[in-house]
Amino acid sequence: MSIKAVIAGCGGYLPATVMTNDDLSKLVDTSDEWIRERTGIRERHIAAEDEKTSDLAVKAAEAALAAAGYAPQDIDLIIVATTTPDLTFPSTAAIVQAKLGVAAGAAFDIQAVCTGFIYALSTAEKFIASGQYKRALVIGAETFSRILDWTDRGTCVLFGDGAGAFVLEGMEEAEAGGRGVINSYLRCDGQLVDLLYVDGGVSSTQTTGHVRMQGNKVFREAVNRISEAMEWVAADAGVDIRSVDWVVPHQANERIIRGVVKKLDLEPEQVISTIAGQGNTSAASIPLAYCQAVGDGRIKPGDLVLLEGMGGGLTWGAALLRA
Repeated sequence: MSIKAVIAGCGGYLPATVMTNDDLSKLVDTSDEWIRERTGIRERHIAAEDEKTSDLAVKAAEAALAAAGYAPQDIDLIIVATTTPDLTFPSTAAIVQAKLGVAAGAAFDIQAVCTGFIYALSTAEKFIASGQYKRALVIGAETFSRILDWTDRGTCVLFGDGAGAFVLEGMEEAEAGGRGVINSYLRCDGQLVDLLYVDGGVSSTQTTGHVRMQGNKVFREAVNRISEAMEWVAADAGVDIRSVDWVVPHQANERIIRGVVKKLDLEPEQVISTIAGQGNTSAASIPLAYCQAVGDGRIKPGDLVLLEGMGGGLTWGAALLRA
């Protein structure tokens, strides 16, 4: 009998410090009206100086474990999606494993920028479906504020810090009752790397670098490629995309979200949006939005949920699951 990867619990964490658009206007030539009109963002959370990506990840993981009713010792796989690791090596996942006190199993990072959580979720699902691992922590965690150029209003207004996590548990199909990850779709076009990238790296400049983006070109690519991923992942599963209960998008830009909704003839009420209060938290944005909707009662057990994202690479993808 086949094994399904079911979401047993989820959790999120946002740093305490909030940076509003008015705060940003004191650092760079911008305004609350300019930012809200172009992005839908009002504020974002910024990690404290002593908070590392692993710290955010651990807090989200602990919340997810509590929601699932499991202890760290019950986990045998940890995958962290991040663009802002604590160290060049070891992986942030290895550091999270140590901080949680997980004694065994595998731990590694995935780097697909804002699509990272979709990549990580799909990878964990394959491991669980194969029977190799029983329970996985899938975490998206970022301290994106550390790679921003605070003089570049085209990028610094967009991003924030945070972490979100899922506990995935293997269940036999009969026991799962239709719940679990149903399908996923992952893509990358490296020819478009110059649309969104960081201008630093270990082997190139030996520096961290800053985010650089050609915003208008990214916007045009995003609507088309995200729509493509969502249509494929639903059609391949034999699902009418308009029949899904909820769409949980990567929280990149409210205009991109609206563009995808219009292109696919979806209803705005189907979409979970957290961008106004969190900004773009890269790999953390999808699990943070999902967990908020679980917490406030919108996403219920048995609901059909479609996740989507696009990030530097360019990478993009989607995942279909039943909560």
